[in-house]
Amino acid sequence: MTGPFFAHIAQGVEQQATADGRLCLACTTQGDQERELAVIEVMREQHAEAVILVGVGREDAEYRQRMARVADALDKAGSRLVLYGRPSLGEGGPATVVEYDNEGGAYALTSYLLSAGHRRIAFLGRRPGFTTTSERIAGFRRAHQKFGVELDPDLVLTGAFTRTYGYEAARRLLANRADVTATFAATDMIAAGVLQALREATVRVPDDVSVVGYDDVPLAVDVVPSLTTVHVPHEELGRTAVRLALHRTVTSMSCSARTSSSATRWLLSHLHRAGVEPPNRAHHMTCALSCEIDVRDKSR
Repeated sequence: MTGPFFAHIAQGVEQQATADGRLCLACTTQGDQERELAVIEVMREQHAEAVILVGVGREDAEYRQRMARVADALDKAGSRLVLYGRPSLGEGGPATVVEYDNEGGAYALTSYLLSAGHRRIAFLGRRPGFTTTSERIAGFRRAHQKFGVELDPDLVLTGAFTRTYGYEAARRLLANRADVTATFAATDMIAAGVLQALREATVRVPDDVSVVGYDDVPLAVDVVPSLTTVHVPHEELGRTAVRLALHRTVTSMSCSARTSSSATRWLLSHLHRAGVEPPNRAHHMTCALSCEIDVRDKSR
């Protein structure tokens, strides 16, 4: 299990399971759909009280139908499927959903950048077919529409939720898009890579380029400058997932419980730290023809 996102969810799940006198078993699937379904089947055969599925959901009707059948099999066996950060399977899927407002968080953070005067904002970390990024991009788009700012589709860039991707994407922006004044990283890990690339290019953050992230993992306050980001309470959500799975009559916040499924949706807040300033029109991201990063100070 890698990455602070998963580690903090697992910590919350383990803490609550221990408090309720349960043993917690963690399995990884590396995003493999078939392995995911196979692991759930093993948990059903072992009579697990609950199976908590963490990770981005897929916009795939066939996959959702298969997952609904798995949820039904778990339910008949006296177990419960909990979807963490994933959308509901619909009326036919007896599962508990613990999700957070990806779109609302992205909308608030993009609005913050736009209100500061940024008009060319790059979104880094689009992953086609996955609900998490679709929702965050929806919030990104909605904010542009609200402010009457045309969104450049070429600035919505596809890539993995990794530091390496953030670094490489930022270098491409430095080479090709001198007009970009802010980057919205789909995760804090992507943002960390962006900051590294900008630091190597001697591009000042936030003086020349503003950088924001998403998730508020611990490294968000350790990077320089500290990230403005959207806070997702992963540990508490992990604890909530266990409580709802073991005590199905319990509801919290905006939870709406039904006999077949229940959902808890958390509203998110964004934290203003040191990574955002109004755009500095005197500086632009540029690149020498040799492709060695070069930042040129153009005086007003």
